[in-house]
Amino acid sequence: MPEPLGVRQARAQRTREAVVAAAAAAFVDQGVQAPIRDIAERAGVGVGTIYRHFPTRADLVTAVYRHQIDTCSALAPRLLAESASPYAALTRWADAFVEFLVTKHGLGAALGSGDPGLENLHALMLDTLVPACATLLDACTAADETHPDVTAYTLMRAIGNLCITGPDYDRTDARRMVAALLAGVRRTA
Repeated sequence: MPEPLGVRQARAQRTREAVVAAAAAAFVDQGVQAPIRDIAERAGVGVGTIYRHFPTRADLVTAVYRHQIDTCSALAPRLLAESASPYAALTRWADAFVEFLVTKHGLGAALGSGDPGLENLHALMLDTLVPACATLLDACTAADETHPDVTAYTLMRAIGNLCITGPDYDRTDARRMVAALLAGVRRTA
C-alpha cells in the first residue's frame, strides 16, 4: 500500500534538510567543492538522492547558504528582544555573521565563478542580511549607542573584509578585529 502524500512529503523534507545540513558541514571542512559522495555519506543517503533534490552543485550551494542566511537574518529581531541593549544585540549578531563568513571556504570563488546558478546568491545575501543589520543599527542609533552615519551595508562590508582569513590570519584574528570595529562605531557618553 503506498504511503499517503503527506507522509512522503514530510520524509522528502527531512531528507532535504539532512542533505543541507550535511553539505553545510562538508563545506566548512572541505569548501564548496566537497565531493557529492562525501555529502551523501554524511547525510546517510545515496548520491542519486542528492541529485534528485539538487540537480546541480549550484542548487545545493544556494540551498545551504539560503538556509544559513535566513537563520542569520532571523537572529536579529530575536537578539534585539533578548539583549540588554541594542548594541549588545548588534555585537552578538555580528559574532554570528562573522561565524557565517569565516566558515565559508570557497564561497568567494563560487560567487566569482560565473556559474549562472549562483548569480542570485550575492543578491540574496544583500537583500536578506542588510535589512537585518539595519534593524539592529537603527535600534542602536535610536538608543544613541552608535554613530548615526554608520550604514548596515558599510558595516557588513567592513566586517566581510575583516573576515578574509588566510595562513597567518584566522577566525580568532577576524573576531578580534570585528570587535575593534564595533567598538569604533559605538558612541561613548
